[in-house]
Amino acid sequence: MAIDWSWVLVLGGMVLVLIEVVLGGFAGFDLVLIGSAFVLGGVAGLLTGSPMVAYVTAAALGIAYIVAGRRLVRERLKVSHSHVSNVDAVRGKQGLVQQRVGPHEPGLVKVGDEVWRAVPAPGSGPFEVGALVTVDGVDGVTLHVRAAS
Repeated sequence: MAIDWSWVLVLGGMVLVLIEVVLGGFAGFDLVLIGSAFVLGGVAGLLTGSPMVAYVTAAALGIAYIVAGRRLVRERLKVSHSHVSNVDAVRGKQGLVQQRVGPHEPGLVKVGDEVWRAVPAPGSGPFEVGALVTVDGVDGVTLHVRAAS
């Protein structure tokens, strides 16, 4: 019984994709894309009946991915730490008092499009409705605010 190498490429590519999925993308999706190149090459070989077409297609797709596609995929998957979110994003921002904020009387402050629970920062306050404040710090879901400068 002769081995059909196009099927070997298809099955080998599927194994590479499965390994990447099971291990949670540890290789940055390299195995998925190279496995896909193998599968596509194998399918091309099966459709044409030529193992040589399978080899050339798989090799061309694999090399194209390594030369050009890998950089694009890495850039898309890169995590940027320059964009702050949630609590870090409100520190230093100005807000408008919606409900009186006193030393033992938490109130509400609108920062951007969000309304937060707020207390005066140590040594500041109280703040009446309509006052402009600056976020000095965050403790859980409570902002510590001071008079805007």
